[in-house]
Amino acid sequence: MIGKKVPDFTAEATAGPFTLSEYRGHPVVLYFYPKADTPGCTQQACAVRDVYPQIEAQNAVVIGISPDSEASHARFIEKHSLTMELLSDPDKQVCNLYGVWQKKKMAGKEYMGVVRTTFLIDPKGKIARVWEKVRVDGHADEVLQSCCDLS
Repeated sequence: MIGKKVPDFTAEATAGPFTLSEYRGHPVVLYFYPKADTPGCTQQACAVRDVYPQIEAQNAVVIGISPDSEASHARFIEKHSLTMELLSDPDKQVCNLYGVWQKKKMAGKEYMGVVRTTFLIDPKGKIARVWEKVRVDGHADEVLQSCCDLS
């Protein structure tokens, strides 16, 4: 997977349509999360928000994606003063494209959902690093370090 060209996509963001290929020439942190304003997703988003200025200083862009609506993302951004763009993927097209819409299990029940995953995409549009089944604690700092290493 490392070194593979990432699939391009367009999705709705809170600021309008977002197309990944428009960010070629910049490192891109693309992180998928299950649901806005839940404890783990809030902790992750706030941790990313806190290191975002340092990631941005590396000329990188951070994009979060979940199946939530644009309205839900707008409330999430406002409530937690988030600085990164959040994309809405209600049909799970982007989640499926990146392989993060998977069977999950909780309390003995199986269901489909987003597996928390982060992709670091290099300026040429290739995968530089992937974090699968992300544990939130320390993850934002690890992503920041990888962005610094990429520069």
